[in-house]
Amino acid sequence: MHPGSLPQDHAIVSHLTAHRTDETENAGDPFQADGREGYPTEATTINPQEKSAQRSSFVTSYLHRSPRPAGIAGGSNSSAGAFENTPLLPPLIPQVEGVDVYSAKERGHTTIAIFWEEIGTLTKYTLPVFGTHVFEHSLILASVVSIGHLSTVALAAATMGFMTANVTGLSIVQGLASALDTLLPAAWTSDQPHLVGLWTQRMVIVTGITLIPISAVWFNAESILLLLRQDPEVARLAGIYLKWESLGLPAYAFNCISRRYFQSQGLFAVPTRIIMAVAPINVLLTWLLVWGPEPIRLGFIGAPIASSISYNLVSVASVAYGVFFVEKTAWHPISKRSFTSLGLLVRLGLAGVGQVASEWWSWELVGRGLGPVALATQSVLLASASSTYQAPFALSVATSVRVGNLLGEKNSRRAGISAKASIALAIAVASFFSTVLLTFRTSWGHLFNDDSEVVSLVATILPLVALFQVFDATCGVTGGILRARGKQFTGALINLSAYYVVGIPFGIWLAFKQDMRLSGLWIGLTVSLIYGSAVSIFLCLKTDWVKEVEKVMARLAVDKKNENEDRDLVN
Repeated sequence: MHPGSLPQDHAIVSHLTAHRTDETENAGDPFQADGREGYPTEATTINPQEKSAQRSSFVTSYLHRSPRPAGIAGGSNSSAGAFENTPLLPPLIPQVEGVDVYSAKERGHTTIAIFWEEIGTLTKYTLPVFGTHVFEHSLILASVVSIGHLSTVALAAATMGFMTANVTGLSIVQGLASALDTLLPAAWTSDQPHLVGLWTQRMVIVTGITLIPISAVWFNAESILLLLRQDPEVARLAGIYLKWESLGLPAYAFNCISRRYFQSQGLFAVPTRIIMAVAPINVLLTWLLVWGPEPIRLGFIGAPIASSISYNLVSVASVAYGVFFVEKTAWHPISKRSFTSLGLLVRLGLAGVGQVASEWWSWELVGRGLGPVALATQSVLLASASSTYQAPFALSVATSVRVGNLLGEKNSRRAGISAKASIALAIAVASFFSTVLLTFRTSWGHLFNDDSEVVSLVATILPLVALFQVFDATCGVTGGILRARGKQFTGALINLSAYYVVGIPFGIWLAFKQDMRLSGLWIGLTVSLIYGSAVSIFLCLKTDWVKEVEKVMARLAVDKKNENEDRDLVN
């Protein structure tokens, strides 16, 4: 595979080389096995029945042809001589007894050269993901801005409703969907690309069941908030907000899943195009339903209704795009197999919930009870940190896909280098944002508020936020590497210990015992991320990538065995 090529190039090569004979495959290939003396050649180690799934060479010029609009060349019936059981997406380079043969193919590439190639590939992946998250964030921003101009109580209720939605629902959905970061990219570049569709179906089932208790909480949010001693009017409006927002909850969950379905295939631009089309529609709907003409103006409830409609539009567009514009290489027919292996998804998903939710929840705890000026300052700082984090978060998604694809290709060497490249890129991106925050720290607060006390306090704490950027970015990207490896539980333990054992207790002690107030809380958060970043980077740098490839192959072998058993039963 060309170092800078997208995952769909893998499918292109597999189809265009399907007609090659065994003699053509072996001719002129200077590398046998891993290129070292004493290792058996492909002809002596590969079962003849499996040769269609083992390519020892390919024409690299094919990679430079423009892919079809769907991003994948050929469907299940497009390859000459392909039969029902012919693998559509074979590994491009053979693997012999756990030896990473792809690395031998890259013997002419130095580690530094591969490092820079991976920097370019990760950047190419990250940009559309960044655009997707920015436009998705606009759906929330439009709702908050429109409600904020109704009244202070309405804004407080919407904020309370959205915070409750984050804690009780959205973080859980995101955590569950993170299991697909482990499973889909590796499946796509293996000889079983249809497992991408199968695991997607399984996640839809697991998430659908999970939405039942989440919906029950949202529909009873008013009672829960009153038990937590919230203002009765705020609790009432927040409950109404969540009831209407629940109309978009299934679509939100589906979008988290479908986005990973596309991204695992290298179709990063698809979710971006869809959200770019829906975002202006959301703005128009929000204005019409909250502030529009009398016949259609709904006031407060118009905002959650508009966002729910928008989430559903994204879902409909995703299904339409997948059906009409994407080849079916990754799809698996809906069958009883969709209800198998759900336990693995649940285990990975619950660990993912621990990894994602522990971080989301910690942000909801910080800054409460410090007074109006501190709370206003905290809003500015959180909005700033959240905005700058979108770039490293997009990079973490790109890293999960890239490393997962390489593991599925059995390319352990490049997977390890790609992981290191992502960490270096995260540091570079975060350093840029740190420089911006330090340069404009005295005037930064004016972007959000004109209160002189707030602006002054923002300027005082921004140097901490600037330092915070580097470790926040590296934590995010190493989290993506851990997800690609199926180590969500490890990521959850790191986050839980970093925030709830180290950072938050230390920050509270500084804030209230040492009277450092908001600065103390941010010092605590920074310390937690320094700890989390150090541990995560250490684990990622010490990874045995050959063993990670073996784990991926073992996981894929389970589904292949089940598929063969089902086929035998049918026959």
